[in-house]
Amino acid sequence: MTQIEKRPQTLKNFFQRDLVKDKFKEILDKRSTSFITTVLQICNQNDLLSQATPESVFGAAMTSATLDLPINPNLGFAYIVPYKTKNGNSYENVAQFQIGYKGLIQLAQRSGQIKTISATPIYEGQIVSSNPLTGYIFDFEKKESSTIIGYAAYFSLLNGFEKTQYMTIDEIEKHAKRYSQTFKRDFGVWKDNFHSMAMKTVLKLILSKFAPLSVDMQKAIQLDQTVIEDKEFEYVDNKEDVQEAVEVKKEEMRGKETEQGQMDMP
Repeated sequence: MTQIEKRPQTLKNFFQRDLVKDKFKEILDKRSTSFITTVLQICNQNDLLSQATPESVFGAAMTSATLDLPINPNLGFAYIVPYKTKNGNSYENVAQFQIGYKGLIQLAQRSGQIKTISATPIYEGQIVSSNPLTGYIFDFEKKESSTIIGYAAYFSLLNGFEKTQYMTIDEIEKHAKRYSQTFKRDFGVWKDNFHSMAMKTVLKLILSKFAPLSVDMQKAIQLDQTVIEDKEFEYVDNKEDVQEAVEVKKEEMRGKETEQGQMDMP
């Protein structure tokens, strides 16, 4: 039998496959059709995404669907972001899943343990005092200019625990340089919307360090900024540093589980 040549699939043809549609229907039920339509519209409006591998677009879209976050970029919950990565001796376009700061807030609220959560830019004059143990105190009535000097995030739990985190603009930029090649090359979401990415950065750090993490929140933090294909995920945007951070976080979580297990022992 002559082997039929495998032709590359277009995004539209890929998402019209019954197997693909059934996957989304299992998760989203009646919303699956409109969700797929939105994904295709997003890709058609972006030249790089329209050329991305269908599998990576599917992976990013499925991650957003599993977390029950709208993928519409105008809403700010989750994004499908194009990325050009090296594949052997050539380059290919892939789709990367990214959660927005509104998505982080949404997942935190669903945990049922969050009383209040927010993030905000900090302007000149608004910092009253800082303490390495107790954190920062702000007076939002003392805005001296329209210059943003940093970003702060805050959450409180129903049990009374609360935490504030503040990062200067310089600290946020250093963080972005470490974890994002696109930031260093001056293109992509950091260039297009620094404000939203800065809000997300400070929120993601405070939640991952101090908040109780639901299963969905753990998944979102782990899969943020990844390319997902065939159930495998890869950090294409500064792989080594991001992977190192994820491994450190996994180790911290394993330590907490061990400590909790010891506390629960009779």
